[in-house]
Amino acid sequence: MRELMRLLRIYAPYRLWIAGGLLLAAASVLANFALLALAGWFLASAGLAGAGGFLAQNEFDFFLPAAGVRFFAMVRVLARYAGRIVDHEATLRGLAGLRTFLFAKLEPLAPAGLGGERSGDLLSRLVADIERLGDVHLRLLAPFVVALASALVMAGTFAFVAPPAALILLAGLAVAGVGVPMASLMLGAQASRETVATQNAMRADIVDSVQGLADLLTCNAALLMTGKIGAANDRLLAEQARLAAIGGFGAGAGLLVGSATMGAVLVIGVHLAATHRLAGVDVPLLALGALAAFEAAAMLPQAFQMFGGMQEAAGRVFEIADRAPPLSDPAASLPRPRRLDIVLAGVHLRYAPGARPALDGLDLTIGEGEQVTILGRSGAGETSLLNLLLRFADYEAGSATLGGIELRAIRGDNVRCLFSVVSQRTHLFAGSIRENLLIARPDAEETALWRALEAAELARFVRELPEGLDAPVGEAGAQLSGGEARRLALARAALRDAPILVLDEPTEGPDPITTAALRIDIARLAAGRTVIAITHRLAGIDETSRGVLLEAGRVVEDGPFGALRQGNGRVARLAQLEAAVARI
Repeated sequence: MRELMRLLRIYAPYRLWIAGGLLLAAASVLANFALLALAGWFLASAGLAGAGGFLAQNEFDFFLPAAGVRFFAMVRVLARYAGRIVDHEATLRGLAGLRTFLFAKLEPLAPAGLGGERSGDLLSRLVADIERLGDVHLRLLAPFVVALASALVMAGTFAFVAPPAALILLAGLAVAGVGVPMASLMLGAQASRETVATQNAMRADIVDSVQGLADLLTCNAALLMTGKIGAANDRLLAEQARLAAIGGFGAGAGLLVGSATMGAVLVIGVHLAATHRLAGVDVPLLALGALAAFEAAAMLPQAFQMFGGMQEAAGRVFEIADRAPPLSDPAASLPRPRRLDIVLAGVHLRYAPGARPALDGLDLTIGEGEQVTILGRSGAGETSLLNLLLRFADYEAGSATLGGIELRAIRGDNVRCLFSVVSQRTHLFAGSIRENLLIARPDAEETALWRALEAAELARFVRELPEGLDAPVGEAGAQLSGGEARRLALARAALRDAPILVLDEPTEGPDPITTAALRIDIARLAAGRTVIAITHRLAGIDETSRGVLLEAGRVVEDGPFGALRQGNGRVARLAQLEAAVARI
């Protein structure tokens, strides 16, 4: 319940739309009630007038009740139509607000705070759970408010005509609006929660299967994954069948209670008419009015049944929204440093309390304009160093300064604007070449885009495409070759034109000719900048450049790469091992 109350607070900016939808829904229910009640009285009165048993025909006002019937019929139709429009507007605005809220909460968590999450599960929270909660006002709030308000108005109307009938109507509405929904809640809450959990797990498995389809086929494991997804689908169908049965129970029980209430009202009305305490023409008014009144309670069983699933979805959304970011920015950031030298002294970094240190007393100095190659095996701390410099992860001890200013004293966005990163897995979005370049600088003009492509030796390729800059790159750059995708990443870095260039295995994977061409492009791009290159391979490193070897989060060797390669230390042994592997 607490999660749903928080959800309604997020809907506060759209309260006028929600209130409008509630008023129109109540107007529709009350108009239907008035229509049927008035129609019952009108038909009975007209029949008696025609038979001469009620009033003389010339004394019976035919036109006023006929106009009333037409009026309430028009109000019912117009209220339902306008209500659909207002409810859709409120729902769509609410969905936009919820997605914006969750994405704003996810952004500070990335990447370190989301490292243990499955991409399919994150997608499910951002899409499926949000869509489930997008109409919470329509599926949960509106049925309760409309039912309560309408029940009071309709019972009050009955009280003017026949107070005993009003008590019977209230009792019937209480059973249909509280008793039956509570039974639906007890029967369906667990199944509703299990449905949400099964759907989310199955979506995550499907996303993983699509992303790893090539590996599944290579290992002949596709049938195994298909069986797992099929079993989850069977469970989902069973849970949905159970919910459908419970929904049928709720609808049937509500119809039964409504019919029984109408029968009871009819009996009491006939009795009152027989004892001359009620006009005979008022009996159809009470009977048809009682039948119409249960439209107000018709949606309550389904609302109670959906409560568990919506509570589960809200819990999943707020669970990730309430996570503390891996680091927090200072309230007031210092201005951009005048110098861009980097000094790390005794830096300790770990991603979780009690976890193994990713950086363990790291000491490293990188001067402005210097070109440094960070070496090390996987897990040595290179990626953690990059996360530290980009303010994706915070350090728990030691000092890390940029231009003499502690990194903690500078907002993360102000630090990251000084870096351009070209990595082995730079993500290309499923848009055009132009859109992927504009990520680096959204206000860049077309001439700047072409200059960036020229710097990455990609301009000729793009000009030969029929769509030019508007050519699609496909999912993760699927319509580009490996070399073209790397060059597009280089062009993005060139467009950003930041003073510090970080190269994280940018030449890993392509063939030797493409790798050599990329190294030329990178050398051109690196001119005049501070360059931090991270690599696991020693081939292609300039002998005169500075090399830094990391092991277990510490610097174990530092110096000119050529000297380290020819010496007797760890870099020399790595070079010998790499040469031996290359000869095999």
